[in-house]
Amino acid sequence: MNLLKHDGLRWKHFTGEAQFDHPISYWGAVLDAREDGHVDLLYRWDPDSACHLHRHTAAISSLVLEGELTVIDIDLETGEETGRVVKPAGTWVHKAPGDVHTEIGGPEGALVLFNLYAPSGSLVEGLAKDGRVLDHQTMEPILKSKARREAS
Repeated sequence: MNLLKHDGLRWKHFTGEAQFDHPISYWGAVLDAREDGHVDLLYRWDPDSACHLHRHTAAISSLVLEGELTVIDIDLETGEETGRVVKPAGTWVHKAPGDVHTEIGGPEGALVLFNLYAPSGSLVEGLAKDGRVLDHQTMEPILKSKARREAS
């Protein structure tokens, strides 16, 4: 599969109320998921658009394939920014679970490959600005969807 020619993937569009002075508009596609807790995802951000505030509950590696991605770390107690990193194309990072952040695509957007390892099945928590967990994403629906596609 050529990740730079990704039109054949099943993209899910995520939108929402603007945060951090940016509209929320990004897309995700599952590349692969395995029973052992490994999942590979491709995400793309529209230009100058953010994703929802979240916390990874799994170990994660990311590789920026196109554009640039700004990662903003947030302190949930104060709601203040605690760090900001701009990742141009070619940037690879591995992180342990737990940090709270949002990501913003650059002026041309961003295309990013994510590899998560979630032996417990827990992937990510979507968060409100006050730290409340709004949603919790797990491996289960991803694996069920994969099984349905393979059965058809």
